[in-house]
Amino acid sequence: MKKLQILSIIAFLIFISWYTLSCTSSTTEMTYDSSKLRKASAEEVEKIVEAVILANDGDLIDIPEGYYSFKTQLILDNKNNIQIKGQGMDKTVLSFRELKTGGEGVKLVGNDILIQDLSIEDAPGDGIKSQHSDGITFRRINVTWTNGDKSKNGTYAIYPVQCKNVVIDECIASHSKDAGIYVGQSENIIVKNSLAFGNVAGIEIENCDNAEVFGNTARDNAGGILVFNLPGLPKSDGKGTKIYNNNVYSNNHVNFATPLGEDPNGNTVTMIPPGSGIILLAAKDVEIYNNRIHKNKTVGIAIANYHVTGFPMDAPNWSPFSSNVFIHNNDYERTLKLPDLSKEFGQLIFIYNAHGKGKTQDIIYDGFFDKNISTTIQTNPMNICLQEEEINNLHFTLFDLWEGEKNIKATKDYNPFVCKTEVVTQVKHLSLR
Repeated sequence: MKKLQILSIIAFLIFISWYTLSCTSSTTEMTYDSSKLRKASAEEVEKIVEAVILANDGDLIDIPEGYYSFKTQLILDNKNNIQIKGQGMDKTVLSFRELKTGGEGVKLVGNDILIQDLSIEDAPGDGIKSQHSDGITFRRINVTWTNGDKSKNGTYAIYPVQCKNVVIDECIASHSKDAGIYVGQSENIIVKNSLAFGNVAGIEIENCDNAEVFGNTARDNAGGILVFNLPGLPKSDGKGTKIYNNNVYSNNHVNFATPLGEDPNGNTVTMIPPGSGIILLAAKDVEIYNNRIHKNKTVGIAIANYHVTGFPMDAPNWSPFSSNVFIHNNDYERTLKLPDLSKEFGQLIFIYNAHGKGKTQDIIYDGFFDKNISTTIQTNPMNICLQEEEINNLHFTLFDLWEGEKNIKATKDYNPFVCKTEVVTQVKHLSLR
């Protein structure tokens, strides 16, 4: 999508710039002060490093109370049935501020791994990463960055990728420059009872199969909860995600993501307009229900296709379209703040929505569809189904962007999308973890 023209609102830009800077930053921080904890000695720190490196299958690694400052990564490599336990998120803190090389602070590779009851601070890359693991549980893990300049923080706080049977429970993730809780290219996933704040994206499910996200709070991020399918990854189109019983509110933080250097596709989260509750991008088989979506200044739920990124879309075994989406029984509350103007997608919503310039939207659909299936979107070819109860008060906009910025169309006609569809997930076996 080309850059939108906003000549009609130039007079407001100075005001909006002030408004964005003054009203979109999170002031929420953790309540404990890790600097007041007992400082672990160099010998105690080295003992933890050795316990992780030399762990045998079946070991319990118990980390006492204290503040542990590491100059090296903690890497668990291809071990099974390992438990790593601290004494509480406010009592056991692993700091990687002194780590000058390497990526993640903690990296876990293996099967049937549990890590719980500790905090991780100031990793130069990701906070905690697990890769190629079958059975990984993060429970009561807090990951954050204490830097003032968030653009220099790590990318992901909690980051399982290419894993199976993932549980993230009662965790806290804050101040990452991409996603606080990110699950990528994985299958069989539960993210529950967790808090994500002060990130670019709060919770992100990307190219994953069979995921449930429930009982969480995503607040004070640029975007609250994301379900993305991106091209060119080892695992292509993911499908089957349920998002329910979450609090998604006040996700109006500035977007402080930076592009990914030499990657020609850049970083997709840089496009998220502040004020986004839930965003679907090329998502497949997604059900969103019983969520409280409040005070997100730009949009409550955005149903988007990969076309809006302007990035290349030629990839094998992958489709750029969002399809088979069921949105129902959510509670919306719009804010009095103006929608975002810092990102093109926010500009589109601000100017061209069907309810009047500057109106926050509850649900938007960008209107791209597979023309091999139908010649008109009124047949609902991508099976986008909406069953919200307060239809008369709902701010819904269907865009038509096929002809580019010179002929953008928008309608509030909800009727083609009044339907139901089935989304099936099977994660009951993870409730036992």
